[in-house]
Amino acid sequence: MKIFQQASYENRLLAVLFLAFGFVFFDRLALSYLFPFVSAELGLSNTELGMLSSVLALAWAVSGAFMGAYTDKHGRRKTILIVSVVLFSVFSALSGLVTGFVSLLLFRACMGLTEGPVLPLSQTMMAQASSPHRRGLNMGLLQGSSAGLMGAVIAPPVMVALAENFGWRTAFYLTCIPGLIVAWLIWRYVQEPAPARPDEAGQADALEQADANTNTNTNSQAGPQWGVLRERNVILCILISCFFLAWFVNIISFAPTFLTNVRKFSPGTMSILMSCLGLAWVIWGFAVPGISDRIGRRPTLFIFSLVAACCPLAFLYAPSAVALGVLLLLTYTGLGCFTLFMATIPAETVPRGAMATALGLIMGIGELVGGFIAPVVAGRAADLHGLPVVMWISMAGALVAGLLSLGLRETAPAVLARRVQYEQGSQA
Repeated sequence: MKIFQQASYENRLLAVLFLAFGFVFFDRLALSYLFPFVSAELGLSNTELGMLSSVLALAWAVSGAFMGAYTDKHGRRKTILIVSVVLFSVFSALSGLVTGFVSLLLFRACMGLTEGPVLPLSQTMMAQASSPHRRGLNMGLLQGSSAGLMGAVIAPPVMVALAENFGWRTAFYLTCIPGLIVAWLIWRYVQEPAPARPDEAGQADALEQADANTNTNTNSQAGPQWGVLRERNVILCILISCFFLAWFVNIISFAPTFLTNVRKFSPGTMSILMSCLGLAWVIWGFAVPGISDRIGRRPTLFIFSLVAACCPLAFLYAPSAVALGVLLLLTYTGLGCFTLFMATIPAETVPRGAMATALGLIMGIGELVGGFIAPVVAGRAADLHGLPVVMWISMAGALVAGLLSLGLRETAPAVLARRVQYEQGSQA
């Protein structure tokens, strides 16, 4: 562990939280990869799989919003983060003890409740510790690339191999080990953030605070926490979250079935194409926020939302598996956008004392609408009109999110600094 001690605190925090959120998605998606084994023994249906995914999203929504507000008021982010990591690891392992659908549903709900606080707390801590010029990159690596690497690249072969060799129950039991290690790393190497003053600005440096037109705290009369709902950026990020999560959840949930049943690809080809999504998730997860550090949050979110809208079209019209794999690598950019509207933009908009509240609300309401309701609506539409309609619904979600992004105020430190320099030069 010498490498953690020698690294700067910013890099050390990034490494630890990268692992923490990565294993959240490792555990969250583990059931999807193990479901063929679980359903064969327990006799579960695809409808029940959808319910298991929905209850987890609902639990995320509730706990993420509540605990974000709680920690803004009472602090103790490090302690709550450690407890959350330990508990979701335990509940993931307990999934190996289930005897039927009801017990599995219960454990997944408990797991969602304990996973929900991890993202808003981690991103709040990362935003406060990041240098302004690399804030977007850090938060993109934490949220986008970590989830893609652990949940979509590493988890599928590891979980399937464990299930094939030792059984799916043992695979669930073993998921608790990395989580407990991460909890120890947080305890050992992460510092409890200093409490923020209620009126302390979300932008860290004086240049950003000087640009009152872009980053004005309009919440003072409404209180430092729930007053975030008066911020235009926060409201727009909530709406974007609802539509973009519908894009993401519908693709992840229905793509395997669409590829095998509609496009008639073999299971092996389908698994390779899904791996292309995972690789794109990792790459764009840090590339999109990194680009936003240079050209601005708003234009980056708009451009890559439009690119993400092309991904469902690739599923529908790519002429071959090879062409589809290439197109998925190029167009599955939405997970990089997630970091911007779920973390970076709100963190740079609201006061530090309300940051976790804002991030929890955006994630929570987005999970409720896009993660809980949207898959049910898309599934019903697919039953009535065929699976291709799911891809059209997904495309519409990304398009609407992109259009909503045009109303955001710019918050990127580099862009604000250039703007101030330009205005000062004009006045001179």
